Amino acid sequence: MRTSMRWLLWASPFSFIGKNKRRFFHVTVKQQLYSSPFSSYAVGNGQMTIASALAFSAESKSLVLGTKVHSQLIKLGCRNDTFIQNNLIRMYMKCECLDDALGVFGEMPEKNLVSWTLIISGAVQNGASEVGLAVFLEMRRNGFVPNEFALGSIIKVCSAESGCGGIFCYEFFGLYLHALSLKIGIDKNPFVRSSLMHMYAMFGTIDATEKVFEHEENFSDIACWNAMIGGYAQNGFGFEALKTMSMMHSRGMTLDEFTFINSLNGCSVLGDLELGEQIHGLVIGSGMDMSTSVQNSLVAMYFKGGGKDSASRVFNKMVKKDVVSWNTVLSGFSQDCDVQKVAELFQSFMILGFKPNRITFSILFRLCGEVSDLGLGLQIYCLSFRFGYTAESHVASSIVFMFSRCGETRMARSFFDSLSSRSISILNEIILGYNLIQDEEAVWLFSNIWQLCIEVDWRTFSSTIEACFNTGYPQLGRQIHGIIIKSGFSSHGHVCGSLIRGYITFGLVKDSFAFFYGLNQLDLVCCGTMISALVHQGFNNDAIRFLNCRNWEGEKLDDFILSSIFTSCANLASLQLTKSVHSLVIKLGFEKYVSVASAAIDAYSKSGDLESAVMTCSLSSSADAVLFNCMIMAYAHHGQVLEAMRIFDKMRLDNLQPSQSTFVSVLSACSHKGLVDIGHTLFESISSDYGMNPSRDNYGCYIDLLSRNGLLEDAKSVISAMPFPSWPAILRSMLNGCRIHGNKPLGEWAAKELSKLVPADNAAYILMSRMHSEDGDWEAAARVRKGMVDEGNLKPMGCSWVEV
Repeated sequence: MRTSMRWLLWASPFSFIGKNKRRFFHVTVKQQLYSSPFSSYAVGNGQMTIASALAFSAESKSLVLGTKVHSQLIKLGCRNDTFIQNNLIRMYMKCECLDDALGVFGEMPEKNLVSWTLIISGAVQNGASEVGLAVFLEMRRNGFVPNEFALGSIIKVCSAESGCGGIFCYEFFGLYLHALSLKIGIDKNPFVRSSLMHMYAMFGTIDATEKVFEHEENFSDIACWNAMIGGYAQNGFGFEALKTMSMMHSRGMTLDEFTFINSLNGCSVLGDLELGEQIHGLVIGSGMDMSTSVQNSLVAMYFKGGGKDSASRVFNKMVKKDVVSWNTVLSGFSQDCDVQKVAELFQSFMILGFKPNRITFSILFRLCGEVSDLGLGLQIYCLSFRFGYTAESHVASSIVFMFSRCGETRMARSFFDSLSSRSISILNEIILGYNLIQDEEAVWLFSNIWQLCIEVDWRTFSSTIEACFNTGYPQLGRQIHGIIIKSGFSSHGHVCGSLIRGYITFGLVKDSFAFFYGLNQLDLVCCGTMISALVHQGFNNDAIRFLNCRNWEGEKLDDFILSSIFTSCANLASLQLTKSVHSLVIKLGFEKYVSVASAAIDAYSKSGDLESAVMTCSLSSSADAVLFNCMIMAYAHHGQVLEAMRIFDKMRLDNLQPSQSTFVSVLSACSHKGLVDIGHTLFESISSDYGMNPSRDNYGCYIDLLSRNGLLEDAKSVISAMPFPSWPAILRSMLNGCRIHGNKPLGEWAAKELSKLVPADNAAYILMSRMHSEDGDWEAAARVRKGMVDEGNLKPMGCSWVEV
């Protein structure tokens, strides 16, 4: 009975009708409606004609035809027929008229399982998850047992709304739905099973996803395989996703477009272009290379793996590009902040007649914010206003982001105030924007939001906590902490991290430990945040003690924690401690992780053991730019400039793209050895050979190189011509160079500029005093030191230690 009812509901004998026959169809339906008496609708042709008319309206999304049929049904007095009303609900849902569908549903004197299922699935498909959930609960209260379509739709709601909303927890409700599917015996239905797997994957419980997959009887359903591959990719298990796809392929199963899309997402997680190219070959061999969705995933995979040229080739060969294709390529070039390329692509996009959507505008606004291009951002703002997207939540958040990153917090606040409705994401973005410039405003805005009883989320609390501690008033942070506890967010990982960082920033180490051990659930994320914050604020011994005293209860340390501990060892310059931590790393199997290996190299180098640093680098099988940078810096730190240059040459031979950090390391090596010509050539090659703009650190190393070697006029010219305002470090470098080479006029200029930037810094006084003393002008030296005392800039007492 259920199967025949679904056939009557969805089957349409007119589904084959082309455009040239639609007029005939409309006339036929109209004649049937007017000529057939009411009694003929009970059975026979009349009912099927109306069902066919409504099915055609739904298929073509013709709301005009559907409402005309509905009006004739009301006139004929047959609107209380359950079968006809179900078809009306389906038509309105397909035409995205949820309110009209609910109106028909509410007027039904008798509802069957199909009626409830249509409302539930239609509401979910139209983005009204809360309506679908409410109808589902009402259906259960009325004693109806859900079928696979109703249950699968509500499981999708739990997937999209993972977490807790108020007193309702979607994760617990998802477990209830799983138990219900087992109780009523539809847990083996492919649609329900794949929906459950997707739900558990979205919850981040990949073990539960695997258990649902393992209960597959003959492992023949492709939807479950795709859900398993997608679940692995969603949770960052790229290797497992590709392994599952390989097993699927070895079983002789047909790979569809969803298989390839999920597998390519797994490649993106791994960042492995070679595997991605192999899957690309499978795509071509299976004939899926003409699928627009698969091609979009290929473009995204190549961009995420660094294969920009390959991504461009796939995009250019696409026959049928859609808006998603253009958004993917715009997002890919936006990652490199290539404004010119993005502008050219967007111009082509508009010329070809495509209409930008909310994703398009979000990408463009965020790019303008990243590069601080307010002029371009305002032009795009006008275009988005014309298309009517400025009030859309995602676009509005991106607009606030753009204004904030461009330093225009007033414009961001003005736009924020002009919005009729403000989502949580927009509130969070404006608070983050204030955090960049005006922390007090961020706290004040949060206070207003809280007084208006507007619901906030963990992002709001995390941003506000950071703003509180940035203002220099820890007591205010404690008050917000109290609000967080009352709101039930005190155990959230990101909020806990913000609180820990805030307390440690103000030196309140005891408070941070008290808060940490007061948490009900302690995970590696919180532990990692604790250790990282301690190391970052200089509490290196506390970080080591925390690692030793913490009862890990069988938990395995991760690479983030071990890298932070190595940083602490480097700060302490403790060789014995470095060796102890390194032995632990080898025991746990983390020695080949790039982040851990690079931190170990730095720790060994700063502890004076260059041989162990070289050995650590050789143990890592991957040729990574980060490791090369660390080795270059290690050799430079020990004065072995020729070895540092050899590493740099090897890096180029391995076709590794040097980063800004690479040039910082090499230029520092040249500076310590006095290789002015080589350093000058390297600095020029940053833009000429590699197409990058020199960073502030690159300029700092280059100016230090010139100053150390007496090219003080050149150093001053570089300071005047660089695209950044001066900062204290480069002025100290130049002032020290003036002291070494006895250039008093330039030294006085550098000291004056340094005093303007940081009046409380005593470096200018000390270096100028030493310059006068070394020149024999003791009176001038005394005057400088007296001025330092008068200003209250006393030099702190130095200290040193030797490890025994």
